[in-house]
Amino acid sequence: MGNVHGHTVDFNAEATLMHFNLLRSVGRGSFGKVRIVERKDTKQVYALKYISKRECIRMDALRNVFRERNILESIDHHYVVNLRFSFQDDDYMYMVTDLMLGGDLRFHLLRKPYIEEDEIRHWLAELACGLGYLHSRGIMHRDVKPDNILLDEHGHLHLTDFNIATHFNQNRRITSESGTYVYMAPEMFTGKGYTHAVDWWALGVIFYEAMYGRRPFDAPNNDALKRKIRDEQPNFPSIGRQGRALSIDCIEAMMMFMERSPERRLCCGAEGWRELRRVRFFEDINWTKIENKESTPVFVPDSERPNFDVAYDLEELLMEQEPLEARPRRKTDLSRMSKEMQLIEKRFKTFDY
Repeated sequence: MGNVHGHTVDFNAEATLMHFNLLRSVGRGSFGKVRIVERKDTKQVYALKYISKRECIRMDALRNVFRERNILESIDHHYVVNLRFSFQDDDYMYMVTDLMLGGDLRFHLLRKPYIEEDEIRHWLAELACGLGYLHSRGIMHRDVKPDNILLDEHGHLHLTDFNIATHFNQNRRITSESGTYVYMAPEMFTGKGYTHAVDWWALGVIFYEAMYGRRPFDAPNNDALKRKIRDEQPNFPSIGRQGRALSIDCIEAMMMFMERSPERRLCCGAEGWRELRRVRFFEDINWTKIENKESTPVFVPDSERPNFDVAYDLEELLMEQEPLEARPRRKTDLSRMSKEMQLIEKRFKTFDY
């Protein structure tokens, strides 16, 4: 038991915001924000994503939030940012996940002058293991990009942000144009549907971006960008960032991930992600250690320096109109709520791992 603002807190009961100490803010999305929290009874730290119910309804995004929460409840893997608790109060929906202190991959791609082939090789191996797990569960991520890949303090990579992830099966193709355009695969713009192969293309774009310091396609607007991705072949120069020569094995692996035909794309055959074991670029990888998360990362984030935007916490403190605060729920008649609010009450279930 504990006491918060005069209210008794039962730590054996379903999780609520009162079970956590609110620490610094570390990020935000279109209708969700993220901050570090500490469980009061265990002192374990987590990341708390909190989503405004009203903003979510206004943006017609309830279905995405429900889908993300349900997908996260169904998975648990060491290369995924796993859900640990979910709950709601009168104003917000909350998802408490593993905390990653190493920052996102975008931060490191921008800060490092170049990426060693050993670094990208290890990153891709871990991400492939994580994607392989998701695909084995019938889940395609659809938004694999550096911003949605988080590093822990040891340098291991984890997939996050399942906001537009979806379930799939081999007998049904998905047709919606969901994702971030520069990482979307050519088949997503043909109108003929696509499969989980789009995640492997996105991994190839990340590979390309890491080695060349730019994306494979550039255009003045989204329509032109979609046409380029759909119709053109990327170029694979032999020289990468900072004038560094790339190995033939590295370039060949990039080309295999960015194969325009989904059927011939790397990791899209019968063996799935295990096809990587036969690719020369990955021949030095100890796959048993990768699968068990026992490998030693080549790159380790600097623990003496912040691995995210240090200005964000102050900005959030000054600009947030309704600071987050733990308070007991109001007793409200469900029948007096809007249909959307009723749906949230019914669909956004409490979860405790």
